[in-house]
Amino acid sequence: MLEKNDSEKLIEMADSMHVLVPKTAPNPQRRRAKLAAQLTAALSFCVLSCSLSATAFAAAAADAEEWIQLFNGRDLEGWTPKITGHEYGENFGDTFRVENGVLKVSYDEYESFDGRFGHLFYKEPFSHYRLRIEYRFVGEQLKGHPGDWAMRNSGVMFHSQSGSSMLRDQDFPICVEAQFLGGLSDGRDRPTFNMCSPGSEIVYDGSIYPDHCLNSKSKTFHGDQWVQGELLVLGSGQITHYVDGEKVLEYALPQMGGGAVNHFDPKQFRAGELLDGGYIALQSESHPIEFRKVELLNLEGCMDRNASNYKRYYVKSNPAACKYEEASH
Repeated sequence: MLEKNDSEKLIEMADSMHVLVPKTAPNPQRRRAKLAAQLTAALSFCVLSCSLSATAFAAAAADAEEWIQLFNGRDLEGWTPKITGHEYGENFGDTFRVENGVLKVSYDEYESFDGRFGHLFYKEPFSHYRLRIEYRFVGEQLKGHPGDWAMRNSGVMFHSQSGSSMLRDQDFPICVEAQFLGGLSDGRDRPTFNMCSPGSEIVYDGSIYPDHCLNSKSKTFHGDQWVQGELLVLGSGQITHYVDGEKVLEYALPQMGGGAVNHFDPKQFRAGELLDGGYIALQSESHPIEFRKVELLNLEGCMDRNASNYKRYYVKSNPAACKYEEASH
């Protein structure tokens, strides 16, 4: 007796699934072929659907943005202070603290500011990224401040030297600064997310910008309202500042140069050297300020589409970061 062939098996499957077939099929062989074709088409459709679903899932994963919460909302994990006149790691006067989910720069344990410029450094450097910060100014400027220019004035330093490489009495790190300013309610404009250049220079409108600070085109923010600012940093290339989602400033080619840094280690300063990356630090400059969000989207990573951690938004390749799923046996 002959064994059932594949077509007969498929017909039995069709019958068990209640596939409708003509009751008067004149040719059983043709009937079997037709049913086999129908089932093959159905299986092909399922395979195609699964393949498309897998492709869609992979595309969605490649597009999903993985923001790193530099500030975790609980404590200063990952951050280390450097305050002028004090060693790296000494948080004089509990200047930097976390209360009620907010990172605060406070001076209630100071008698006077007296040049104690402070910077709170994140633990690792970055090169290509988006940095998003939400901040607000509160309270009054501390007495003994460096001048009225420091009222409602702070910032975030980036492409910075490490805090551990700063000398004890150094006032500012060699870096680029996105400067935060608050309105003084005096009728004058005071934009925020400006550029300042302690120990650095930038190219603006095709030439080295000659001044220490360059104002953005943002509006003025008065009182204690929260402000959201963002930096798009592309290594030693283009840098763009945004405030509340609007582009307010753009420049390029950050490099060591200029002045406005005192008591630094000469070995840390190499005039004309492009700044392609560095550390991020939040500033203490005599006026209390609060941060409720500090997050970063790294734009450097695995750009191999076959890797499980490939991201389409990466702009700088780091092959060492690629991860691959092991093939099942």
